[in-house]
Amino acid sequence: MADIAAHEALPAPGAARKLFDRASASFRAASVVHDEARDRLLRRLEYVRLSPETIVDLGCADGRGARALAARYPDARVVAVDASRAMLKLAARTLRRQGNAAVLGGDAERLPLAGNAAQLMLANMVLPWCRAESFFAEGARVLSDGGLLLFATLGPDSLQQVRRAWAAVDDRIHVHGFFDMHDLGDLAVAAGLREPVLDVDRIELSYRDVGALVRDLRDCGGVNVAAGRRRTLTGPERWKRFERAVLAHKRDGRFAITVELIFGQAWGAGVQRRHAEAPGEIAVPASGIGRVSRSRGGAS
Repeated sequence: MADIAAHEALPAPGAARKLFDRASASFRAASVVHDEARDRLLRRLEYVRLSPETIVDLGCADGRGARALAARYPDARVVAVDASRAMLKLAARTLRRQGNAAVLGGDAERLPLAGNAAQLMLANMVLPWCRAESFFAEGARVLSDGGLLLFATLGPDSLQQVRRAWAAVDDRIHVHGFFDMHDLGDLAVAAGLREPVLDVDRIELSYRDVGALVRDLRDCGGVNVAAGRRRTLTGPERWKRFERAVLAHKRDGRFAITVELIFGQAWGAGVQRRHAEAPGEIAVPASGIGRVSRSRGGAS
């Protein structure tokens, strides 16, 4: 990721939580990419021998991933973590019949969990919304020695058609910056995780009109909140130029949007390190989390 992207193209602090609070009612109907990535992550567990006592589903959204984890590992305690209070309410409803699962409000960059607390952490589409170095550092802190981190995120080729179309209109940031696969591996190792393995795949979504694309992005929480984004309203002329640039690549009445999916895994080393806690913050052992723990806020 270029220097400008590292600062300007990452989400503004706190923005993701607000986005997903607003998108909670429409998320499930528009979460096709999130669902595909989650399903692929869960399938990878079929090839890993684990008997976890505690599992963290980080960025749990509506709780379907946590529910699948609780069913796969009935003897484990599953902690579904999200920064969005609205999403946590959905997750709590999804998990109401899962006796071995609870929800917890928390920031992916500062998890309210004790060190070495989990043997498995699944993080689906969390990285686009936080600082990667902080995400991996928290993964290394919370995972026990031999614990597994599985994650999925978006690669830099995602929404390339949208980037190019806006580049024909102005020089502002309209799509978040996403890390390259190799950079993510380096950051994982630097954080103290071991043996990272990453791979990439691409899928294409097709649309008949730009309005349908925008609705999908808005409904699943995929709205531009880059720190360097334009803060003023998009004028009608600029929007028309953007639409023309997108639709110029229409074929058979539809245009394609690329989504690059990066999948990764890394192993915990039982890192003995505590982050500095802000006044009033606590880190709790996962065994102390009740049936439903209420959100304390923060962005993931």
